[in-house]
Amino acid sequence: MSREHQLDVDVTVDLVILTIRDGELNVLLVERGNQPYRGQQALPGGYLRPGETLEHAAWRELKEETNLDAARLHLEQLRAYSEPDRDPRGRVITVAFLALGAGLPTPVAGTDAADAVWAPVPSILSDPGSLAFDHLTILHDALERARSQLEYTTVATAFCPEPFTVSDLRRVYETVWGLKLDPSNFRRKVTRADRFLEATGERRFSELGRPAALYRRGPARLLHPPLLREGRVAHTRTHR
Repeated sequence: MSREHQLDVDVTVDLVILTIRDGELNVLLVERGNQPYRGQQALPGGYLRPGETLEHAAWRELKEETNLDAARLHLEQLRAYSEPDRDPRGRVITVAFLALGAGLPTPVAGTDAADAVWAPVPSILSDPGSLAFDHLTILHDALERARSQLEYTTVATAFCPEPFTVSDLRRVYETVWGLKLDPSNFRRKVTRADRFLEATGERRFSELGRPAALYRRGPARLLHPPLLREGRVAHTRTHR
């Protein structure tokens, strides 16, 4: 390929960090301290540095902009975003990461951010101009990935400080999916799922109702059978 056809491209990472606070799904946002979009809320992130992998850049930005420890999070790559005009500074391709965590602390703004806050996801999604760049699109995609992951993997437990009850886990599903679930049906499905939960043998006592059994996350990573949202059907592969 001749040099005249080579692109001058920068690469960044952006982080969609989700947690549940006060019964509501929240995303971590920073107030941009620099142009463009100075003073506007955005997802935390930054430029890939020489010698870094994308994952290392995500971990570094997480620490620098929010002072959160990546070791406390479930972190996975979401997808790349490459629209030519997505950044007014020039051609910038970003790779987004989805991070999920339980009991995350109040964030502390770092070097590039004027402030860092937890914001309720529904209120952010309802305002088309709420986030800088194409970060609202990234948030939409991350939310759908999280919802899908809850159907087919055991990642819902990343939102639950251990030990937890089945009711705690059900509230995670209800909060992320935005649905009300039948408690008895949910209990039957999750306790019968292969190696999803491990009983601790202990119970949580409360003033109301019977003591609730406590669980920890089991060794399974895929959820079998899947726990589908209402109206969705599992796709099965047929063999010929």
